Amino acid sequence: MCGILGIALADQNASVAPELCDGCIFLQHRGQDAAGIATCGSRGRIYQCKGNGMARDVFTQQRVSGLVGSMGIAHLRYPTAGSSANSEAQPFYVNSPYGINLAHNGNLVNTVSLKRYMDEDVHRHINTDSDSELLLNIFASELEKHNKYRVNNEDVFHALEGVYRLCRGGYACVGLLAGFALFGFRDPNGIRPLLFGERVNENGDKDYMLASESVVLNAHGFTKFVDVKPGQAVIIPKDPKEGGLPEFRQVVPMNSYRPDLFEYVYFARPDSILDGISVYHTRLEMGVKLAENIKKQVGVEDIDVVIPVPDTARTTALQCANALNRPYRDGFIKNRYVGRTFIMPNQKERVSSVRRKLNPMDSEFRDKNVLIVDDSIVRGTTSREIVNMAKESGAKKVYFASAAPAIRYNHIYGIDLTDTKNLIAFNKSEEEVAEAIGCDKVIYQSLEDLIECCRTEQIQNFEVGVFTGNYVTGVEDGYLIELERVRAENAECKADVKPESDVGLYNCADYSS
Repeated sequence: MCGILGIALADQNASVAPELCDGCIFLQHRGQDAAGIATCGSRGRIYQCKGNGMARDVFTQQRVSGLVGSMGIAHLRYPTAGSSANSEAQPFYVNSPYGINLAHNGNLVNTVSLKRYMDEDVHRHINTDSDSELLLNIFASELEKHNKYRVNNEDVFHALEGVYRLCRGGYACVGLLAGFALFGFRDPNGIRPLLFGERVNENGDKDYMLASESVVLNAHGFTKFVDVKPGQAVIIPKDPKEGGLPEFRQVVPMNSYRPDLFEYVYFARPDSILDGISVYHTRLEMGVKLAENIKKQVGVEDIDVVIPVPDTARTTALQCANALNRPYRDGFIKNRYVGRTFIMPNQKERVSSVRRKLNPMDSEFRDKNVLIVDDSIVRGTTSREIVNMAKESGAKKVYFASAAPAIRYNHIYGIDLTDTKNLIAFNKSEEEVAEAIGCDKVIYQSLEDLIECCRTEQIQNFEVGVFTGNYVTGVEDGYLIELERVRAENAECKADVKPESDVGLYNCADYSS
């Protein structure tokens, strides 16, 4: 899971970088490991700034002032199995053909065969472990087959046909062709989100945006927006006011329309709408369904108070409390300056981080039977520490409810939870999970109920492999073995030979229009 963003301004003399920076703040929850921006000036020159850290730290005023151009893309990285070196910060850049930047949200599951193809057949060097760089080079190699002096829309769509043919997995991408256009495309199953929006200026000209979530579109006045469909691509010319309009094309047939269900449970902002589905309203429904399950398994009379694990679970917990007719209380106060715990490198750091991140209010736990509601239970580290804190604060009983079903399998489409064997629910019953985290009972949302909370007339099914082990792209045993190998290798090689920075964080490419 990463945040991607692209903007093309009608005013060729305007600078797109400040708006890209601001947009990154709205998508910061999607990736806090690294940030990057690439812009394109009127002469077709590419300007880049990227590095590890939060957007506010990477995009200093001095750096942003050097990002020239009215068209650009941005990326917020959420780490997967690769390293966290600066060299893997996006957007990635290749100078041939034409000069291309790409930002990618998702994961390819056939990377081994693709790397072999790049090496043996295409002879393109892949400098990092990132499958995003791999995807960019596949697109570049397909585009290069046209062997033309200048590229056009038809060439780009044909090149994307090759990308779809070769790449398997979940991906949403925004790209920049130097001096030519901004473009975006989405995998044939629509696993990762991508939206297109337009904004009408006072003079009637239109600006265009591509983004991972609707919240950033709304915040910047792109009030008219649509979802890019699975297998669909869009090309936005560098100078929209010269008459070039965005062109959409269904590059390959839609395999299915299955957004990742985990987006609605946890990753997306509640004020976003993804694939026509309100994240906020799905979480309200999750609270209602979860309450029904709690009534069956625990009973309302044995619950004194409902307490959320901040922040994602608040909406679900509040609606759950309403449905149970029990008081809702903020029993944990969150320190907002500590990052996500399940992406920390080792167990000891995660345990320490939970204590730094959440502080219990004793008065809300003392001598009470407490129902704690969280969005999900992954490794169980956070859940175990939360239960311990509740008991240390004097709770008589602690029930733990999850808005998501039991997570028993790896997430393979861009959300790096952990290896399957490290998941708390892997090969465990609910009773065993409750014992492992130290609570009196664990109550999970059923998968059927969760799907019902999110289902619409247009979208009936979702990617649910993290819960069932059945992935949209099929059996991925080979990929999972490779994923565990890469994780183990990276864990052992902290003094890795991977460079901390790539060949140049400020690449430039001339492209005369």
